[in-house]
Amino acid sequence: MLDRGQQHSEIHENADSGYGSESSLRRHGSMLSLTSATSSFSATSTSSFKKGHRLREKLAEMETFRDILCRQVDTLQKYFDGCADNVSKDELQRDKIVEDDEDDFPNTRTEGEFLHNNNGSKEKLFQSSSPKGVNGIDFKGEAITFKATTAGILATLSHCIDLMVKREDSWQKRLDKEMEKRRRIEEGYKSALNELKKKSHFGGPDYEEGPNSLINEDEFFDAVEAALDRQDKMEEQTEKTRIQRSSPVPPGDVYSTTGTHRFSSKVEEMVQNHMTYSLQDVGGDANWQLVVEEGEMKVYRREVEENGIVLDPLKATHSVKGVTGHEVCHYFWDTTYRNDWETTIENFNVVETLSDNAAIVYQTHKRVWPASQRDVLYLSAMRKILANNENDPDTWLVCNFSVDHDEAQPSSRCVRAKINIAMICQTLVSPPEGDKEISRDNILCKITYVANVNPGGWAPASVLRAVAKREYPKFLKRFTSYVQEKTAGKPILF
Repeated sequence: MLDRGQQHSEIHENADSGYGSESSLRRHGSMLSLTSATSSFSATSTSSFKKGHRLREKLAEMETFRDILCRQVDTLQKYFDGCADNVSKDELQRDKIVEDDEDDFPNTRTEGEFLHNNNGSKEKLFQSSSPKGVNGIDFKGEAITFKATTAGILATLSHCIDLMVKREDSWQKRLDKEMEKRRRIEEGYKSALNELKKKSHFGGPDYEEGPNSLINEDEFFDAVEAALDRQDKMEEQTEKTRIQRSSPVPPGDVYSTTGTHRFSSKVEEMVQNHMTYSLQDVGGDANWQLVVEEGEMKVYRREVEENGIVLDPLKATHSVKGVTGHEVCHYFWDTTYRNDWETTIENFNVVETLSDNAAIVYQTHKRVWPASQRDVLYLSAMRKILANNENDPDTWLVCNFSVDHDEAQPSSRCVRAKINIAMICQTLVSPPEGDKEISRDNILCKITYVANVNPGGWAPASVLRAVAKREYPKFLKRFTSYVQEKTAGKPILF
């Protein structure tokens, strides 16, 4: 009995001490594989986590550990059941021995016989006290297996928690992204809703250009600028799809005279005024402000108002290589090419052809809300200016000025603008080297563009000046680039 208690104490101590010795592990093959797998779990947990082990795999591992524990419980239960059965048998046997002893009590026995029989009874009593199969259970191995299994369960459970936390973090990030996307969409929706309300609010006649307009200058300018930006984008999209047009160029002698028509004297007067005043340098004049300077292009403005209407004269100078003054004026004057470079026109038509170099043109410009739509009726004439001496540059001029015509009367749909515009072009030629022919690399066109426009209506002065500062340089760059593209590779037209 003492030996069995000592053995049980040793098993308990070995179980509490951990996994036991290496030799004891070798004696239990099935337990070795479990223990080694569990002990290496901590070393491989990080790598397995990085490899993306799925939650189901870890749950399957826990199911395996559960089966191991269930088998251990079954083994122990069988052992304890065996112990209980043996105890019951021992009690019955003890009672039987006592009864036998009581039956034999009257007989006289010697002390030695009594001791002999007593020892025999004790031997019978404890003969089967050990349950059947007790020596087949390895308590030390079972303890090590239990510890390894519970450690594996805890490690796997920890891994499952890590997977769940990682998955929760991933879903939280996706939720945050969706919430941010939703917030932006809601803000865009509110902004669009406000814009629609603002448009409907400004849709009435009181919020358009007029003497009693309720819209302030800042709102007016913002609306005009937004409309111009939209027109620019539309123009960029349609520019590549334009049809290339061409028209025969009349001989230069046609443009040397004014011609005979009812506006001949007016045309001559306009030409002389422009040649006298428009070519004067205004760079040092304090009345003229330099508002834009981009490379060779300079734009000047002189602020003039009459009865609250902006009448600012504008003057721009520019130098363009590879084209002549005749070519620039030809594309500016010929209405065949008008829609190729003029992006502000809605439609136009030639009301009357006065001569080969003069015509009356009516055109309506695209409306830029909240400004009223403008139309203009003007006489357009092209002239070649005869040089006074051989050193004067070859000069061409196109002048456009407002006139009246019975077939194009002002209408209530548009505000009739008044214009006085001139495009003066001078060709400068640098002699080529040797006997080479003159190429486009040897020519330079100096352009002077003057514009006096009375827009009419009630548009704010600050808005008109801001739009002019934006649109005039853009027009000049776009038009001169168009002329360069049209003349590239073609014979030079002097």
